[in-house]
Amino acid sequence: MKKITTHESNTKAYIGMALSTLIIGLSFVFVKIALRVSSPLDLLAHRFNAATIALFVVFMLGYVEKPQLNRRQLWQLLSVSVFYPLLFFALQAIGLQYTTASEAGILSAITPVMTLILASVMLKERSSFGQIMGVIVSIAGTCYIFLMSGTAIQGDSMLGNILILLSVLSIVFYYIFGRKINHNYRSMDITVVMIILADVVFNVIALGYHMADGTVADYFAPVFDLQFIYAILYLGVLSSLVTSLFNNYALAHIPASQVAVLNNLTPVISVMGGIMILGEQLHPYHFIGAALVIIGVLATTLFQHKR
Repeated sequence: MKKITTHESNTKAYIGMALSTLIIGLSFVFVKIALRVSSPLDLLAHRFNAATIALFVVFMLGYVEKPQLNRRQLWQLLSVSVFYPLLFFALQAIGLQYTTASEAGILSAITPVMTLILASVMLKERSSFGQIMGVIVSIAGTCYIFLMSGTAIQGDSMLGNILILLSVLSIVFYYIFGRKINHNYRSMDITVVMIILADVVFNVIALGYHMADGTVADYFAPVFDLQFIYAILYLGVLSSLVTSLFNNYALAHIPASQVAVLNNLTPVISVMGGIMILGEQLHPYHFIGAALVIIGVLATTLFQHKR
């Protein structure tokens, strides 16, 4: 069998992150579609039901081996899974109730910048002057969007944006802590733990809430809506299962500060999807803020080898 070189592994990691960015960029649109007929809790439960079923099919077809993890390894993976997928997807789903897919995509583009900041502090990854300036510009763009959305007619937009930014912070912590441990595990082993944990947690919470409220029928109601099914399949199979595989593989082969670099395409994809599919409208401040964020992210990328 041909041995995969470091260069080939790095190339695959970057390709995987590019595809992951494309999928995630459109995921905001599909979350908004699913939220038309479902609560955030039910959406998350059914999303990971779909991911778990897809995972089971993959196992049955023999494409992957059953994970072999001891108790210590399992606990280690469960600890980082709190940040991603649990907090990340929960905050994202709730946040998208109050803000647009376009705005969520723009704010999520700051992920590489926040990763760079925490990687410098926690992993001691060095940053150049150009990268530092990029951080400042991106933060300025994000703050501008926050300030302007806070004065918009839709008063809930600020709350939604705060939740989206917290979801970004969650995945950044996952990148940081995951970088320290992910090279010790197979990508599929990590993905299996994450998917099953999220499926159990979100279903327990959703069903527990409905049982206490006497509305168990509401848990099943969305699955009879065709658009909801399409959205859940996209979110569960592609945006949860496939992107987890891509992200975990990338973390094992490239630095934490570069894992989220291709997220600068996320706002472009999200904005296009929001306008073309959801009919969302953008204001001038969106373009100004997005431009600052993208310029800052590009700076952190272009100057990553400068010293």
